[in-house]
Amino acid sequence: MKILVLNQYYPPDTSATAKMAHGVVDVVSIYHHVTVLCGRPSYDPTERKAWRLYQSELTGLAHIIRAGSTDYPRFEMKKRVLNYLSYVALAVPRALLFRCDVVVAMTDPPFEGIIGALVAMLKRKPFVYNIRDLYPDMALRGAIVAPGFLARVWEKLHRWALRRAARVIVLGEDMRGRIISKGVDPERVVVVRDGAEILPASVALPTPDPEVVRAIRGNFSFVLLHAGNLGFYGAWKTLVTAARRMAKDGVGLVFVGDGAQRAEVEAMAAGSGNIRFLDFFPSNKIPSVLAAADAHVITIKRGLEGVVVPSKMYGIIAAGKPIVAVAPKETDVSTLGVSRGFAIVASPDNSEEVAAAVRKIAFDRNKLKTMGEAARAVAPDYDRVKEMQKFVEIIDGLAADK
Repeated sequence: MKILVLNQYYPPDTSATAKMAHGVVDVVSIYHHVTVLCGRPSYDPTERKAWRLYQSELTGLAHIIRAGSTDYPRFEMKKRVLNYLSYVALAVPRALLFRCDVVVAMTDPPFEGIIGALVAMLKRKPFVYNIRDLYPDMALRGAIVAPGFLARVWEKLHRWALRRAARVIVLGEDMRGRIISKGVDPERVVVVRDGAEILPASVALPTPDPEVVRAIRGNFSFVLLHAGNLGFYGAWKTLVTAARRMAKDGVGLVFVGDGAQRAEVEAMAAGSGNIRFLDFFPSNKIPSVLAAADAHVITIKRGLEGVVVPSKMYGIIAAGKPIVAVAPKETDVSTLGVSRGFAIVASPDNSEEVAAAVRKIAFDRNKLKTMGEAARAVAPDYDRVKEMQKFVEIIDGLAADK
């Protein structure tokens, strides 16, 4: 089959969506002819592309078509909107001219699902919608878009796109519940997790880089690490307040990464000797970053259950590390973590509860060890290759339905 994938970001873009799109395309292109219609690299790209109206390239087995969208840096939000609009203006006409059997859309730009549904309808082809972040819910919760006419129209169009989709692919059960609550047939909503590269249980984890470990651990006796984007979705105030409560316990909270709210979180933590901020390490140092912590924190604000599904959980458990989920009990990280023994959960609204949860594992090394062993034991269930194979099964299922 000929598969057309619509997503603005694709490597050398470095966004999570770009990386996962690449992973999906790598697997699906083994079995089908895949063409990706993306934009010029603009999301912290590893290389830039000169402007051309359209340019084509081959990456592995996939055909990549890049529309000549603007490539302003992602942190300039108003100009980033121009990236979105110029991509859509050029991608839609090209997509309508392209022969395919299935249209697959992801969520860059945030209204890509609506664009994908429209293209598929005009081409009279099946539509597969792979939701990475749930919009407009995410934009509303992050105060990017105010409640009102625009938000209502966006939500109405998005629900239309969901109903048009032959399959809606989501990242977790919490997101699946959100989508079903919007009136979508449950049989058409499928969970495909991001997963991680999993080493066989018989293979020892790689030895971490001592310099990375020293940079992260400092002189803390117990390190709770948040590695990743510091965006609007996290319960940062609760987390920082909890860390302040543990200053005399030898517990250090370390943030590795950047994001729109890093400056705000740093301001919250000002004067705290047990809270530190580090920039991202090179990608080849990620295993060392994961290994350096005693436990990792994943945080989701209340109200964002199923809107945001952090994929870093899988890399953490593959590293054999416990998780402190500062998140509602309904989130995937909470339900899976508790049921499978690799996480402890605390309310994102209660700093005392968060501090108590961290102390519980910081002062009980046997529990910490047991949770780490549970993480490594369940990791193979979330092998990225197995998860990506589900995409192939979904595409094959559409062919069988014809």
